Amino acid sequence: MTHLSAHSAEPQTTQPPSETGAESASPDAESHATAPESGRPVPLAGGDPADPELVVLLADDGTPIGTADKALVHDGATPLHLAFSCHVLDAEGRVLITRRALSKRTFAGVWTNAFCGHPAPGESGQSAVRRRAERELGMAISEPELVLPDFRYRARDALGVYENEICPVYVARAEGDPRPAADEVVEWAWVEPEALRTAVEATPFAFSPWIALQLAEWPAFPARV
Repeated sequence: MTHLSAHSAEPQTTQPPSETGAESASPDAESHATAPESGRPVPLAGGDPADPELVVLLADDGTPIGTADKALVHDGATPLHLAFSCHVLDAEGRVLITRRALSKRTFAGVWTNAFCGHPAPGESGQSAVRRRAERELGMAISEPELVLPDFRYRARDALGVYENEICPVYVARAEGDPRPAADEVVEWAWVEPEALRTAVEATPFAFSPWIALQLAEWPAFPARV
């Protein structure tokens, strides 16, 4: 596990607050800092910037039971809701990892998979993955392949805020580097899959809990797409 040496350091490239339990570290890779001007507006389900971004609330069996404002849903008693995770590979088979912005509501400052998100009401998982790839990373991806359709987890961060999601996991391929939104990603790096697995096992505190759980359930990580 080596410490990152970020290029063109910009605001938000400092170490995260100690209570996150994370550090600016990634497995034997050179990271890249996200410039503030790379942020883009958030596309909302209703198309009106005044509309809240909604997440789909779920019963324990996965049945949709309503919606909630994404900005308000995460707290100490976060209800079960629908999400997704996506892992992105480059042409060389390396995996994209990103460090969550320090302003994120949950698990700020930790390293994780390429990106995550929440399908809007009535939106397909694949459509949501493509939308968030553009919003968070500024990149087009191949057709997302569903690899862990039943992934589910609940995790508490150091500030007492919970993630509680049914979160299908996808993998996709991208050509070229990301251009992340600064309000989503503070640093990013391409890493070898085995180096990532080794780093997550050695220093789990530096990574999101969901990436550790996904790797444990995905022995063949990553699928070649």
